[in-house]
Amino acid sequence: MGMWASVDALWDFPTEKRIFGAVLLFSWTVYLWETFLAQRQRRIYKTTTRVPPELEQIMDSDTFEKSRLYQLDKSTFSFWSGLYSEVEGTFILLFGGIPYLWRLSGRFCSSAGFGPEYEIIQSLVFLLLATLFSALTGLPWSLYNTFVIEEKHGFNHQTLEFFMKDAIKKFIVTQCILLPVSSLLLYIIKIGGVLVTIYADYIAPLFDKFTPLPEGKLKQEIEVMAKSIDFPLTKVYVVEGSKRSSHSNAYFYGFFKNKRIVLFDTLLEEYSVLNKDNQEEPGVEPRNEGEGDSEEVKAKMKNKKQGCKKMRRYWLYLAMNWGTGSWDTHFIFSPYNEVLSFCLTVLSRRFEFQADAFAKRLGKAKDLYSALIKLNKDNLGFPVSDWLFSTWHYSHPPLLERLQALKNAKQD
Repeated sequence: MGMWASVDALWDFPTEKRIFGAVLLFSWTVYLWETFLAQRQRRIYKTTTRVPPELEQIMDSDTFEKSRLYQLDKSTFSFWSGLYSEVEGTFILLFGGIPYLWRLSGRFCSSAGFGPEYEIIQSLVFLLLATLFSALTGLPWSLYNTFVIEEKHGFNHQTLEFFMKDAIKKFIVTQCILLPVSSLLLYIIKIGGVLVTIYADYIAPLFDKFTPLPEGKLKQEIEVMAKSIDFPLTKVYVVEGSKRSSHSNAYFYGFFKNKRIVLFDTLLEEYSVLNKDNQEEPGVEPRNEGEGDSEEVKAKMKNKKQGCKKMRRYWLYLAMNWGTGSWDTHFIFSPYNEVLSFCLTVLSRRFEFQADAFAKRLGKAKDLYSALIKLNKDNLGFPVSDWLFSTWHYSHPPLLERLQALKNAKQD
C-alpha cells in the first residue's frame, strides 16, 4: 500500500512539474549509465596487470603498467568531476540558475541603455556570462588535472603563470568567435521570423481561409493562458484545414512581442466544416441517422462532431516555460542529444575503419600499423577495453580492433 500511495502522491503534482522531474530523472539516468560503463572499464584497468599475449611483441611491460596507472588516475578524476558537474547542473535547474542569468543579462543591458527589444544583445551578454561562469567553475578541475594528474605521469610542461595566460587567451579567442557567430545566427532567426510572418499574413491566405476566432469563452481562456505564461499573443485565427484533411493541428508564428496562434477548424468541434455540413438546415424536420443518406453523406456522418470542445492541455508549455524567456527548454531535448551522440560515435568509428581500408588500398597498412602503436605508447593509451564502454564512448575503434583489421593486409 505504501508504494502505491507514493505513486498516487506523485500524480498529484502538476503535470508541468512531472515533466520537469522526468527530464531531471533522465539526466541522472544518463549519468548513472555513464558511471556504470566507466566502472566496467575501471575494472579492466585494475585486473589487466599483464600485457595480453597478442600485444607482447609490440608493447613492453613497463609501458603497459604506466598506461594502466595513468588511466586509473584519469578514471578516478573523471568520476569526481562528472559527479560535480551533474550535481551543479541539477542545482542550476532546481533553483532557476539559467532564467536568473537571463534576467541578469537583461539588467546589464538596461543599465547600458538597451531595452527589451534588443534581444540579440541580451542573448550575447547571456552567452558571455554563461561561458564565464562555466570557465570559473571548471578552473579548479582543470588545474588539478594539469598540475596533479598530468604532472604525475610526466605529460605536463606548463607553469602556473603560463597556464593562466593560456586560459585567458582561450577564453578571449572563444568569445571573439562565439559572439559574432551567435549574433549572425540570431539575426538569421530574426529575419526568419519576419519571413514566417510575411508567409502567414500574405501568402497562406491565398490557399486557405483564415478568420479571427470570435469573441467567446474559448478565446478568453486562450488569452488568459497566454498571459499566465507571458506569451505575447496578439491574434488568434481559425484556418479552414478540413477541406484538405481531417487531421487536427495548431501552431503559432511571429517573433518578439508579436505572436499569433492558428487553430485548425478540425480541432474545434463548433468550427469544423465537417460538423457544419452535418447540421440540419433551419425549418427542415430532423431525420434518423442513416435514413436516405447517400454513400458520400454517410462518409461525412462518420466524422460528425469532430474536434475538441475546449483545449485545456497547456501544461506542456508550462513545463517548457514556453514564451517566458527561460532557457530551460533545451533540457527537454537531452534524450535526443544522447541518441544523436551515440549515432555520431558509431558513424565516426565506421569512418575510421574506412580510412584504414583506404590506407590499405594505398599499400600503407604496415606504416599505419606502426604509427598506431607509436601513438598509443606516446599517449599511454590502454589497449584493452571493455566492449560496452568502448561501443558507447570510443569515436575511434579500439587499438586491437584496428590492428587486427590491418594485420591481414600487412601480411598480404
